[in-house]
Amino acid sequence: MDRTPSPPARPAERALTAPTVSCVFVCHDGQGRILLARRSAGARDEPGAWDTGAGALEHGESFESAVRREVREEYTAEALAIETLGVRNILRGTPVSHWVAVLFAVEVAPEQVAIGEPHTFDALGWFTPDELPQPQHSQLGAALELFRSTH
Repeated sequence: MDRTPSPPARPAERALTAPTVSCVFVCHDGQGRILLARRSAGARDEPGAWDTGAGALEHGESFESAVRREVREEYTAEALAIETLGVRNILRGTPVSHWVAVLFAVEVAPEQVAIGEPHTFDALGWFTPDELPQPQHSQLGAALELFRSTH
């Protein structure tokens, strides 16, 4: 009899026992502004902090498909252009969760953007890189550093 336990279904739980792949995206308008979302009280972590979008890569899904799906789910917008920025190995918290984050720059049309997941976000805003809101999510600085190196 096989006694190998099945991994939990939710990515956040899997990240406690094995690395999970996440697609992190910095949405921009192509004119120098970036879109940030404030995490709501129902967010998995760091409620009240401003952050980029992200979501777990699903089994069998391409990176581009995952990014397009997540941008639609979180911001109700279509990705006009997707550019790969880099990869980060993220170890967080106690107990340690482990995420492999593939980062993307995604151009979206500002007029299409709205909150698509009110249980996760309670505000959206467009910001220039020198006028970012506070408080910021603990992972935001590293994501924006990769974004700035190419934009």
